[in-house]
Amino acid sequence: MIDPLIQDPLDTTEEAQAATKAAVFIAAERLFALNGFQNVSVRDITAAAGVNLASVNYHFGSKDALLFEIFRRRTAELNRERARMLHEANGRHAGRPPVRDILAAYFSPPMRWASPDNERRISLQFIIRARSEGNADMRDVLRNDVSHLARFADALIAARSDLPKEDVYWRLHFVLGMVHNNRFAEFDRLHHLSDGLTREGDVDALLRRMLDFAEAGFNA
Repeated sequence: MIDPLIQDPLDTTEEAQAATKAAVFIAAERLFALNGFQNVSVRDITAAAGVNLASVNYHFGSKDALLFEIFRRRTAELNRERARMLHEANGRHAGRPPVRDILAAYFSPPMRWASPDNERRISLQFIIRARSEGNADMRDVLRNDVSHLARFADALIAARSDLPKEDVYWRLHFVLGMVHNNRFAEFDRLHHLSDGLTREGDVDALLRRMLDFAEAGFNA
């Protein structure tokens, strides 16, 4: 049952404003993640949130601005988890973690978010949609903002100081493809190919398989 306080976007109470904005954000993220960016209207969002039709423009400026705000917030949260794990790996290894620990810090957060029983799964589905359906602002970030990758590249260069930097960057590029294409929704094809041998519901086991492969590639 939607709190009637969030029905009016022009309600000036701080609590009602925050509730309305949060309801719009959550409803929009779920609808965009499940149905695609182009298939969801402002009316769909406000109906799902139980708020006034003007709420999207009032709180976010436009549908595109709302899309970008969801993208910006969720990618920041994901990358903070990665940075925290890398920081912990640095602490365990006196500032020079091995390749596997570095890759685990990058792989683990999205894999755990993608788990069917994780409430963050919708957020990851939204981020995945953004890679193929994102608006101009999202595409610009995806092409040009590499700040979250730089710390991982630096750690890998230190871990494999015997390799030319160019090779480290290329190997990082290849393992990033594993993250972008390793989604639970796409495992059915592999299950069919293997006649069911690859059916795997354990996130830890999947992560271990990914790290085994990526670590071997990096250390080849």
